[in-house]
Amino acid sequence: MPHGKKNTSGAGSIRKKTVVRNGTEYTYWEARFTTGFDPSTGKQKQRSITGKTQKEVAQKLRELTAEIDQGIYHEPNKLTLSQWLDIWLRDYLNGVKPRTAESYRCQIENYIRPNLGKIKLEALSTPDIQRFYNGMTAKGLAPKTVIITHGVLHKALQQAVAIGYLRFNPSDACTLPRSERKELKPLDDDAINAFLTAVKGHPHETVFLVTLFTGMRQGEVLGLTWECVDLDNSSLLINKQLQKAMNAEGKRVYSIISTKNSKGRKITLAPTVVELLRRQKATQEAWKQAAGPAWQESGLVFTNELGEHLTHNTVYLEYKKIVRAIGRPDARFHDLRHSYAVAAIKSGDDIKTVQGNLGHATASFTLDVYGHVTDQMKRDSADRMERFIQSVSVQ
Repeated sequence: MPHGKKNTSGAGSIRKKTVVRNGTEYTYWEARFTTGFDPSTGKQKQRSITGKTQKEVAQKLRELTAEIDQGIYHEPNKLTLSQWLDIWLRDYLNGVKPRTAESYRCQIENYIRPNLGKIKLEALSTPDIQRFYNGMTAKGLAPKTVIITHGVLHKALQQAVAIGYLRFNPSDACTLPRSERKELKPLDDDAINAFLTAVKGHPHETVFLVTLFTGMRQGEVLGLTWECVDLDNSSLLINKQLQKAMNAEGKRVYSIISTKNSKGRKITLAPTVVELLRRQKATQEAWKQAAGPAWQESGLVFTNELGEHLTHNTVYLEYKKIVRAIGRPDARFHDLRHSYAVAAIKSGDDIKTVQGNLGHATASFTLDVYGHVTDQMKRDSADRMERFIQSVSVQ
């Protein structure tokens, strides 16, 4: 006889129970129900739920039996959020870049695990998570930190949904603090002139100037290889970056990986940039001859005198010395990229071209970031039109 005839999956019974713990009597209600049959033994698989009142338990039982009838019931698991995060980090980040995985771990260890880690995965609720986010804000953490932490937790919980550990993602309904975009502080024309004077003869002069005149990110310029540079056709392909991350042994290592959005972009170089790169190639060849067997062939455009890659921190610290000297101590290395974008827009480049050169996903994002520049250009255009109107008006 088929095992299914013995009893209907989902059928359940409710009873009142009383237990004594440490001399104190406790009364509660329990419902037992059948979820199906063990295929190896043919025995019923039974589960139980409890509650303070018969009504509460009856409601839970109705919901569970309805899920069983609809075929959407899943077995409860006993994992805590902390245990699930360990599994997620270990098994589900294979396609993630090392630096990104390291960032995920930092958010988990610094914020998520200490506050929510002990909660059972299935018991984690939207109010639990919302209180956690609100607490971060109350402690003075920046909205961006809360948003980034939410992104990591949401990804981990969404994976739990995908494999059936959760029916829905409890972080979906949370509200997040509004992140205010920081005011851009690109170098203006006077600051750029001062910067160009200050970097003359500096060991990293070419690094700084190529960054300023191409808008590459720091990791992209440090990870640029000669195979991606076409001096004859005045172009270069940006498809990789130098990135530092923690390896399995906990040591920080540098590696060449794909660019931020994993899509390469080709940009056309100004003649000045081509000349800078020709000069860099000649300088590097002289270093190679001088180093002899000690030369480390990396294929990178920017290296030290032994052919080894430059480090982010060394380049950054040298940059900060220069901007302090020209009266812009607040300028970040990334502001060279912003300076390029603003100069390109002011020079008349259309937004689509600027977007492509910067590697932004959409032109609308570029407009959102640099909208203040185009607004000023519109005002300047209106002023020019007014001057024209006045010049042709009949007096």
